[in-house]
Amino acid sequence: QVQLQESGPGLVKPSQTLSLTCTVSGDSITSTNYYWSWIRQSPGRGLEWVGAIAYDGSTYYKTSLKSHISISRDTSKNQFSLQLSSVTPEDTAVYYCARDIGGVAGPGREYDYWGQGTQVTVSS
Repeated sequence: QVQLQESGPGLVKPSQTLSLTCTVSGDSITSTNYYWSWIRQSPGRGLEWVGAIAYDGSTYYKTSLKSHISISRDTSKNQFSLQLSSVTPEDTAVYYCARDIGGVAGPGREYDYWGQGTQVTVSS
């Protein structure tokens, strides 16, 4: 059974950096054929794929966020992390990590395992 667990601060001030970590158990983040994605959900935008890191460490980002997003990993801890800099209240959302099936079209379309999600609020 694959399990994912998000962790990180629930409150971030505007212009600061949002940092979240996803700890994976039951599978290795270096397993071939999978991506490991971050997705967020807010009342105004619904479900939004943010970015992903592949089994080989390649990264993929939503185009509109490329200038202030970074996804990295720690293979020794089987974790991957999201950093979103210069946040605004529009970045307020529930953030999920998920195992991404990917495929020919790449990440951001189909997921088979999800974390429970963590609320992040951007507010002063």
